[in-house]
Amino acid sequence: MTEDKIIYKPEDLSDFSYERDLNNPGEFPFTRGIHPDMYSGQLWTMRQFSGFGTAKDTNKRYKFLLGHGQTGLSVAFDLPTIMGYDSDHERAKGEVGKCGVAICSLENMETLFSGIPLDKVSTSMTINAPASIMLAFYIAAGEKQGVSSDKLRGTIQNDILKEYIAQKSWIFPPKESMRIITDIMAFCSAGGGSASGTGSPKGDCIRKDNVPQWNTISISGYHIREAGSTAIQELAFTLADGMAYVEAGMAAGLDVDEFAPRLSFFFNSHLDFFEEIAKYRAARRIWARYMKEKCKAKDRRSWLLRFHTQTAGCSLTAQQPENNIVRTAFQGLSAVLGGTQSLHTNSMDETLALPSEHAVTIALRTQQIIAYESGVTKTVDPVGGSYYIEHLTNKLEQEAEEYFKKIAELGGVIKAIEQGFFQREISKSAYQYQQEIESKKRIIVGVNDFIDDKEPDIELLKIPKKVEIEQCRQLKRLRQRRDNLKVKQTLAEIRNAAKVNKNLMPHIINAVKCYATLGEIIQALREEFGEYREPPIYW
Repeated sequence: MTEDKIIYKPEDLSDFSYERDLNNPGEFPFTRGIHPDMYSGQLWTMRQFSGFGTAKDTNKRYKFLLGHGQTGLSVAFDLPTIMGYDSDHERAKGEVGKCGVAICSLENMETLFSGIPLDKVSTSMTINAPASIMLAFYIAAGEKQGVSSDKLRGTIQNDILKEYIAQKSWIFPPKESMRIITDIMAFCSAGGGSASGTGSPKGDCIRKDNVPQWNTISISGYHIREAGSTAIQELAFTLADGMAYVEAGMAAGLDVDEFAPRLSFFFNSHLDFFEEIAKYRAARRIWARYMKEKCKAKDRRSWLLRFHTQTAGCSLTAQQPENNIVRTAFQGLSAVLGGTQSLHTNSMDETLALPSEHAVTIALRTQQIIAYESGVTKTVDPVGGSYYIEHLTNKLEQEAEEYFKKIAELGGVIKAIEQGFFQREISKSAYQYQQEIESKKRIIVGVNDFIDDKEPDIELLKIPKKVEIEQCRQLKRLRQRRDNLKVKQTLAEIRNAAKVNKNLMPHIINAVKCYATLGEIIQALREEFGEYREPPIYW
């Protein structure tokens, strides 16, 4: 964000009202935080994003992280899993376990959390198009441990709109994808409602309080920012997606106060320290007003924007990777000063490989130093009332509102996606950012100035070929020993539920318990829903 002024004064906050625009922490519109005591009462969850190789490999890393003071788990899946392919599919060749853990079946999920009591830890899973299946794996794995689904705590990202906008790991078309999301919301919500994206009742097989502590969507600006957006675009596009999910749930017949309290958000923490703090504050205020005033939500929990933050992967550099420790530290600090509920701090080597144990330990220690040594947790919202911070917060809110108007004029989020609006806006911003680096208008230490030609001397984590071979062998053995007649029957039930508009979740869970694989379930849905193909977008 370009600012012309170097000093801010009371006149920069014209028509400013403490009660209306700020208020006390824990009070509407929650600009200063969603809890009255924030971190003086409880620290944020330290949740390092992790996954590589086989489920057994990642299980070992989880136990390492928990043993070093991590307080929550976050699953990184490999690309075939993200795209809905089993590890033995031809499109998975060379990618199994490379950028995350390979999870094809309930058997893999059981191994992933072996020795980790699922009623004692909260788990976030960064998965979108196959999110319903990963949730089903997790529910079934919990049952295997003797943990009922109402005791499970965690989040599936399940934010398909930002996939069309930025990350591109979709499978099904937008309408069908929104149908799956509303099925998940209905299944998990405390009301156990009957809903679908088409508004038809589908309450069969759904009981009350299925997974009431589960966050059904983590509405993600992170990937929008990683694709090259500005802070204002990340803020506006993320909240616009959130509004689209709320409106889809309400249109499907769900009571807003049944599902909205379980929506969460996921933001990036980038390089402009004060802008990032203001972004989080503006997000809380916009969301609270939208939920209370437009959606008429009565439950106070529906007004709260709860969010996870990850430091900016796109800001890390392969050159002089130790510098990334410093970048991550102040990005993590801005997230804390902005009131995050959980935080992932990137490892210094993530531009080169998945994090080594050494690098991930430093990243976790970074959070612990912020929490226990910096003193920022002693006072709630210590930056509140700063002329500059409040000016930035107001400015970001105003610019977000302008974007909301543009999106509405285009016919809403899905219509805007189909017209390439978001994609063009992000592409232009990414191009401008790169031009600034190349012209040295923007200095990146170690990249375009303060350059050191020495090759980095750090140990990297490498995923051997044997991971893919072993994963495919396990999958073959699973298919040989399971009851394939039952698998075939449950897959047929999924296809039928998709066709006649029943809630998909109970049928997916039944298939998972019979050890149907991820790829088989996706294929059953693909036969009814088809696949999405993005049209060419020009600007």
